[in-house]
Amino acid sequence: MSKYRQFHEQYVVFSFTSTSTEPPQPLCFLCGDVLSNNSMKPAHLQRHLNTKHLSCVSKTAEFFQRKLSEFKGSQEKLKKATAVSTKALEASYAVSLLVAKSKKPFTVAEELILPAAVILAETMIDKKAADALKTVPLSNNTVCWRIDDMAVDIVDQVVEKLKLSGSFALQLDESTDVSGEAQLIAFVRYRDISEINEHILFCKKLTGSTTVKDVFHVIDTFFSEHNLDWKSCIHVCTDGAASMTGRVKGLIAQIKKVNPDVQWNHCIIHREALASKRMSPELHEVLNDAVKVINFVESRPLNHRLFERLCHDSGAEHQQLLLHTDVRWLSKGKALQRLLELRNEVSAFLAEHSHPLVVMLENTDWVARLAYLADFFSKLNNLNLTLQGKDTHILNMYDKVCGFMKKIKLWESKLQLVSTHLSRLNSEFNHYFPDIENRGLKMRYSETNLSQFWCDVEKEYPDLGKHALNELLPFGSTYLCEVTFSSMAVIKSKHRNRLNLEKSLIAAVATLPPRLTKLMSERQGQLTRHSI
Repeated sequence: MSKYRQFHEQYVVFSFTSTSTEPPQPLCFLCGDVLSNNSMKPAHLQRHLNTKHLSCVSKTAEFFQRKLSEFKGSQEKLKKATAVSTKALEASYAVSLLVAKSKKPFTVAEELILPAAVILAETMIDKKAADALKTVPLSNNTVCWRIDDMAVDIVDQVVEKLKLSGSFALQLDESTDVSGEAQLIAFVRYRDISEINEHILFCKKLTGSTTVKDVFHVIDTFFSEHNLDWKSCIHVCTDGAASMTGRVKGLIAQIKKVNPDVQWNHCIIHREALASKRMSPELHEVLNDAVKVINFVESRPLNHRLFERLCHDSGAEHQQLLLHTDVRWLSKGKALQRLLELRNEVSAFLAEHSHPLVVMLENTDWVARLAYLADFFSKLNNLNLTLQGKDTHILNMYDKVCGFMKKIKLWESKLQLVSTHLSRLNSEFNHYFPDIENRGLKMRYSETNLSQFWCDVEKEYPDLGKHALNELLPFGSTYLCEVTFSSMAVIKSKHRNRLNLEKSLIAAVATLPPRLTKLMSERQGQLTRHSI
């Protein structure tokens, strides 16, 4: 009988096993080849492994090495691309914030800012820098999204600060924009780390009617959405409209139902305007005549041009009169002052046109009354200006009104001819400011402002400091809302009457900067999830 070679277990190291046939044959479990029984020798099996499989392993290793190099290269390119896209995203947010602050249409970024930046970079640096700027996303929709993101973040920051402060004051006012939509604006004043700050809280559109119920619903809904407690609202400042101040059905009455301890203040600037509105019949007649003269000259284009030529030829300091409106508090004094300064030119112009009011400008008593009104309204304008501005505390405003009332008494004692008007004016101020004597500011400070001073006091005397700061929280006027309405008129013009005003206005007037790092991280996370 022939002798056959047998399979040994150590042949496994050469990647071989044996078949179940007789005689047994070596079976390569890498490629499946079956060799002859004579090849069941270590040298033959090693030769098969070296010649047929090691070259494949080498090629496979080279393949994976090449793919690994390609992967590392793509990672480097991705890292560089990510760095560029991060800078472009940051630039997109920064430019969008500038657009919001400038109150310009969103298209200005893509139509003007970006092309101008590209031209400047290519001219002053190189084309590579210009190409990099072209990657910044600044389309109309993109700018709108960026502004919305920043507005939401700003409101979130304000809400967080309100919750930490524990108490805050509210300022409210409502107006109508260019498209006829009613807009409710709210500002808050709150205790921050070492001072008292004020900030816009929201701008909400009032859909349908603008009743007290609708206004309260808008505010209450915002409080509920952001988990703000009505008990933390210690003071509300509004204008003197009956819808706001009504004891039974007014907004303040609605707020008192959820917070009985809330205090209300009628805008001091509105009260000052109301107190100075009434005057004696004689002075009121002088004011009406002055308005008629101004309207005759300025309301007709031909008369306006002729009067301007007359002023130019005579070498007058001014070349036109000023119109006024009761809505603009400062305009009346300026209009009368300008008429008084140009009275000679106006008299000559009226005489040339045979106007019946020319006799008024030739009447010494009438001119004297006009001078008194111009001087008096200029004093009121100065008071009005001192009551305006940001970070004005109610105590400071009461001090200024109190000082003006004392001036009235002094003028009344010195000027007998106008004592009746001044006496009535004093009674009007006493009517609108009945608590003025008890609200004077008695303290002085040199190195810090009032709120910072009491924040420092609170550290040593907590109860006293907290009480004083609560007195400084209330708004004295609705000045911030009035100024914001002016911004609203610029942002939502007749050419942009379909704009959603809320977030654009917040981004435009906000003093808190948006957290761009947080917004960019969230935006990049959204892009990553979408790409996956």
